[in-house]
Amino acid sequence: MNVAQLLQTCFRSIFRNRMRSFLTSLGVIIGVGSVIIMVALGEGSQRAIEAQIAAMGTNLLQVMPARQMSRGGPGIMMRMNSLTKADLQKLKDESSYAAAVAGTVQRNATVVGSEGSAQVNVTGVEPEQLMVANRKVDAGIFISEDDLAGRNRVAVLGRTTAASLFGEAEDALDQQIRIGTDYYTVIGLLESKGAGMGGQDQDDVVMIPLDTAMYRLANSTAVNTIMISAVSKEYMEAAQKEAEVILRESRKIADGAAADFSIMNQTDMIGMATATSKTLTSLLAAIAGVSLLVGGIGIMNIMLVSVTERTREIGIRMAVGGRKRDILMQFLTESVILSLLGGIIGIGIAFGACRVMASMNIATFINPVIVAGAALFAALVGIIFGYSPAQKAARLYPIDALRYE
Repeated sequence: MNVAQLLQTCFRSIFRNRMRSFLTSLGVIIGVGSVIIMVALGEGSQRAIEAQIAAMGTNLLQVMPARQMSRGGPGIMMRMNSLTKADLQKLKDESSYAAAVAGTVQRNATVVGSEGSAQVNVTGVEPEQLMVANRKVDAGIFISEDDLAGRNRVAVLGRTTAASLFGEAEDALDQQIRIGTDYYTVIGLLESKGAGMGGQDQDDVVMIPLDTAMYRLANSTAVNTIMISAVSKEYMEAAQKEAEVILRESRKIADGAAADFSIMNQTDMIGMATATSKTLTSLLAAIAGVSLLVGGIGIMNIMLVSVTERTREIGIRMAVGGRKRDILMQFLTESVILSLLGGIIGIGIAFGACRVMASMNIATFINPVIVAGAALFAALVGIIFGYSPAQKAARLYPIDALRYE
């Protein structure tokens, strides 16, 4: 039996029972489709996170206080160290690889406007914040050195916050907002940036002068984060090492002793942000892959039933000269075709589902390698689970097969 005859015979047998063939392939359809969709969601999420971090600037460093263990009371306790304005100022004065350095203080607070109120992340910032965070003001002005020195009660709003507090974002300029018991004048609106890491709205923010935030909001001289913009991407490593040396000296930490702060660059941030996404994607893809194995078992069961139903047909083929190898190849090919057809339908469903999700602004990315791998795995499922039924058919004795009722 040549290849053309073999394929013709297999397709005739498959399409003779269309509904049963479809149900047989259903497990493979679901498995292949699920694997592609899960991986597409994971890779889409990963790329979106990387793009969001890159949008903050490719030469950004972030200095944050580190948790340290200390003995107190009945046992060991964790305490959070704090960065100070002295640390911030020393970095500004001595950093040769930094284009800009800015400190921030963050607190969640209820902010009230003329048209509503909102629970917002209020951030105390310096004028350099625009440069280090890669942001722009598209209406009004930003916080100045005079605002810092005078602890002025002025605010710059994100577009989402402005719309929540005043109905229309543009209506917020020169208006008053209340944070706690203090009133602030809105002097500027930030350019829209959309969703950030974890889907957080980067436009839902209120920025006030750093010193004002320390004095009126946080009631503390601690700085939550220091952001450093290196002069260029090529000097990131040098800027990070220099910042560590300066901070160790500022905080009087001896050489070799553990630092009570951490410095993260963009690579570190991308790695941390995507590690969880990769793990979750792999887990979901593995779970979806189980349905491929279940689909393979379904194919094996139906092929075993098919061998039983077609026992007389097998006997006739052997009686007229059909070889065991021909019978084996026929049933094995039918199994592979069923599995491959299921894989192709699953791929089509996955592409359609990803297009629908893309229209809903859900990030997806279909990797051609994953698609090819899923199709290959579907074919392997057909071979592995179809071999036993095919071998059973090939081992039938012609006389016994012809006598089968």
